[in-house]
Amino acid sequence: MADREAIRLSVVVPVKNEAGNIAPLVAEIAASCAALSPFEIIYVDDGSTDATPKALADLRAHHPGLLRVLRHRESCGQSAAVRTGVLAARGELVATLDGDGQNDPAFIPALAAALAAAGPRAGLAQGQRVGRKDGRLKMIQSRIANGVRGRILKDATRDTGCGLKVFRRAVYLRLPYFDALHRFMPALVAREGFAVVHADVVDRPRFTGRSNYGLFDRLWVGILDLAGVWWLIRRRRRVPEVVAAETE
Repeated sequence: MADREAIRLSVVVPVKNEAGNIAPLVAEIAASCAALSPFEIIYVDDGSTDATPKALADLRAHHPGLLRVLRHRESCGQSAAVRTGVLAARGELVATLDGDGQNDPAFIPALAAALAAAGPRAGLAQGQRVGRKDGRLKMIQSRIANGVRGRILKDATRDTGCGLKVFRRAVYLRLPYFDALHRFMPALVAREGFAVVHADVVDRPRFTGRSNYGLFDRLWVGILDLAGVWWLIRRRRRVPEVVAAETE
């Protein structure tokens, strides 16, 4: 197993019952991230009950040293799956994307470049979807939720629900963990004193199957989380800037 320093980027993909989407997405990630080598792909199987474990095992045999697979014994949710992947990641930078194929990994290099161009005080490059392929009801719910969240948290982010993100692993590990954390990352990264940059990414239909995540788009599901994040932001007034002490 390679040392952490040998990996430049870790691509974390949380999945639940996505057997038919794994092989094509892994192939796209491998092709899209070639210029960012050395990198690794970490799939976190969040308690799938379909053929996802077999699909991952078969594919791992064809990509030794590139594809790593972790599994939750039972489903714990998307935020938990992302956290499991980030904790296991060996790269300084982490990219995340949904496992259904709607997030195009071709945008990962552009997000990584945007983060690098913003400098070391930037902690997150957040994708923002254009041309969304979700159903009309889900899009209306998402628009309302994003609008309310933006007015309350003032995170200057149009679409925090986009799974395409590139961030510094060390910054992520400073964030308070809770269910639905991945939906509030721009506000929480800013809370830690880091900048957030944005880039438009083109949405596309899922490869196969139906959605297993995304219920947060219903505003009434996430209202308590929204209140909690608002409280966390209000409670942290100033981020300490640590400097070396003078030698006596």
